[in-house]
Amino acid sequence: MSSTTEFNQELQSDDVAAIDELREIYAKLRAELAKVIVGQDAVIEQIAICLFARGHSLLMGVPGLAKTLLVRRLAETMSLSFSRIQFTPDLMPMDITGTDILQESQDGRREFEFVKGPVFANIVLADEINRAPSKTQAAMLEAMQEHRVTVVGRPYELSPPFFVLATQNPVEQEGTYPLPEAQLDRFMFLISVDYPSRDEEIEIARTTTGGELPELSSILDAESVLKFQSLVRRVPVPQHIYEFAVDLVRRTRPNVDESPDWLKPLVAWGAGPRAVQYLILGAKSHAALNGSYMARLEDILAVAEPVLSHRVLTNFNAESEGIRSNDVIRRLVDELNAENAS
Repeated sequence: MSSTTEFNQELQSDDVAAIDELREIYAKLRAELAKVIVGQDAVIEQIAICLFARGHSLLMGVPGLAKTLLVRRLAETMSLSFSRIQFTPDLMPMDITGTDILQESQDGRREFEFVKGPVFANIVLADEINRAPSKTQAAMLEAMQEHRVTVVGRPYELSPPFFVLATQNPVEQEGTYPLPEAQLDRFMFLISVDYPSRDEEIEIARTTTGGELPELSSILDAESVLKFQSLVRRVPVPQHIYEFAVDLVRRTRPNVDESPDWLKPLVAWGAGPRAVQYLILGAKSHAALNGSYMARLEDILAVAEPVLSHRVLTNFNAESEGIRSNDVIRRLVDELNAENAS
């Protein structure tokens, strides 16, 4: 009996049907977003992988690449509440979480009432998160990690699904507060938003300088998103995929025996155990979105760079040679893949 058949038997028939349904819905979602977003297919796929894996994304790209438009329209296609927080140096934690306001009741008594901040939404766009001071960033990151906020010592739960997409501008770094590595680790993916191709840029100019952009149809609601998030967790993973993910992450660490000799002079710090978790979850989500009933090696390869690129920190030696973390990751993946194939 083939391994594929064995793993298919671990899924209930309802789950098999649900994966087929998710693949169809994902195709409709991409088609709907294509009405207003030109290109960026890889970005849309990676955002969808994060969403259904219950992760959060950090989008990196220069201004004007439709990052905000993409996130807003994604929320529209999913009938989810959306809020945008523009991070600035004077933004305070209460501007994100909300605060207690002194109100006068009908009987004349005064009492504090909690007024929710913009973080109380299903999809939150944290625009230019590196422009706010660390205290404000920490409030946002607590919400991402715990799915709740704490105001004046009282916790307030955030309604699921809760999905944060933060943007970081790679230019104009003066006056910014870069996210520390420990906080970067909270993001499942670092998604690079690149310039469009020439043909795509012509299409952008044609479609955005005429009439109003079309309204998008709703494809999913909050209940369906939660159902598919649970489904992704149940996608089977063969043992060799777990081993590949662990071996890949361990090789990024310059101070362990598994690390190749060429990597040690180039990398200051490697990825931690959370990277393994996100590789597996990303592979499960990628498999389900593409209609596969089990996670495969190609699913791991599809998510390796966005999971690891902000977790593998290159040093000055690498920078002087023009080597980026993505270059290190690609070489590691190619070497490990070749070893497994031999």
